[in-house]
Amino acid sequence: MSTLPVIAAVDGSDDSLRALDWALDAARRRRAPLRVVHVRQYAAWARPDVLTAGPPEPDQDSVLDEARTRVAEIADPPATEYLALEGAPPALLPELGSTAQLLVLGSRGRGGFASLLLGSNGMAAARDAECPVVVVPRPGRDGGTSHAFRAVGEDSQPPAEPGPRVVVGLQADSPDETTLAFAFAETALRGARLQVVSAYQWPLQTWAMPGELVPVMIDQDAVERETRTLAEGFLAPHRERHAEVRVDLHVAPGDAAGHLVGASEDAELVVVGRHRRRLLAPARMMGSVTQAVLLHAASPVAVVPPEPGNA
Repeated sequence: MSTLPVIAAVDGSDDSLRALDWALDAARRRRAPLRVVHVRQYAAWARPDVLTAGPPEPDQDSVLDEARTRVAEIADPPATEYLALEGAPPALLPELGSTAQLLVLGSRGRGGFASLLLGSNGMAAARDAECPVVVVPRPGRDGGTSHAFRAVGEDSQPPAEPGPRVVVGLQADSPDETTLAFAFAETALRGARLQVVSAYQWPLQTWAMPGELVPVMIDQDAVERETRTLAEGFLAPHRERHAEVRVDLHVAPGDAAGHLVGASEDAELVVVGRHRRRLLAPARMMGSVTQAVLLHAASPVAVVPPEPGNA
């Protein structure tokens, strides 16, 4: 049985070349082939010959030529193939996930608006691809409200120990086993430490009268203990399968996105799950936490889709 490739989407931008570097490393760690893909988009009115010319040849693509040069510069590269496609990247890139174990792309490619922290291609791939999608940000990315997110997260973050670290979010009342499994496997591949972040809502409130919120008389320590107990239970089978992975569980009140963005500083990867489909919202979508982490995390972010039956 052949090993599915790691796919790197490139467009010649610096962001996509950083994604290519990340994908190269991921392919070597997995002992998997690498597939470098360039999707060229042209308006039919601007290129009337497109309808008859067919897809571009990989050996006639300057973006892929640049990628070849970059791959050739590293020692012992994985087996690599190059593919040129023509069409709309937000539509074609997610489709590549059906034949990959991982899809990697930059946070924003050519043509993206400077004010956007995440381009439409990254958002579409993270939302729709059938495989995990890794979005690689710009170094030192620090845009807009990320200051506020970091402030919330850093206030309660334990001091980070030296060494490689992978971060994963765990919602104790609705755990995503697929996301946890990916995070443990990725941490093992990297010989890293896994930091599990489990946030709980506080203060708790309930509705008394229309428009009136009343605090619930529950001890915060009890809520935190219950959250920790639930999280430890969900982590137990993954710890057994990956006994070599050291796990640090961080339980804290407040917004999960803020804690994850705060923990992303100097992390190798943040792992989050994609939103599961609901009965009244059958279309694929990303939850607010996942979207906020994609927009503001300082490290690469892996978005893991749910099991096919729940996607």
